[in-house]
Amino acid sequence: MSTSTEGEDREERRRSNLTGRAAVLALVVCLLAISLAYPLREYLAQRGDIAGYRDKVTEQEGRVAELRRQHARWSDQAYVEAQARERLHYVMPGETSYVVLEADDTPAPDGAVEPETAAAARSPWFTDLWRSVEVAGGTQKPTR
Repeated sequence: MSTSTEGEDREERRRSNLTGRAAVLALVVCLLAISLAYPLREYLAQRGDIAGYRDKVTEQEGRVAELRRQHARWSDQAYVEAQARERLHYVMPGETSYVVLEADDTPAPDGAVEPETAAAARSPWFTDLWRSVEVAGGTQKPTR
């Protein structure tokens, strides 16, 4: 029996040694995983930031290309004249300009503009603004 107990003791010591070694190995692996988790997370976040910045650069390069095309168009004298006609209602010398009235603006039968409308059209914008402030404040009755 002494031989069987000696064999069991040896086997038990091996198991205990392997369990202790396995625990140390598991602890080392856990420490490595923990120490690498933060740098890996930062690396992945930076890769995401880089991808976002690349998208922004591509978008801005497209915007720059569009602005260069607009600059080239505005360098053309014919385009500038067309824009002045369209936006500012400019006419060339010798041309006649017509103003189209809206549906609620009806001219007098003889085509003349009423004096009240002419006076209101000649008043500067700040006069109308001040008049609206006075009406809102209740200091004066509206004149219109």
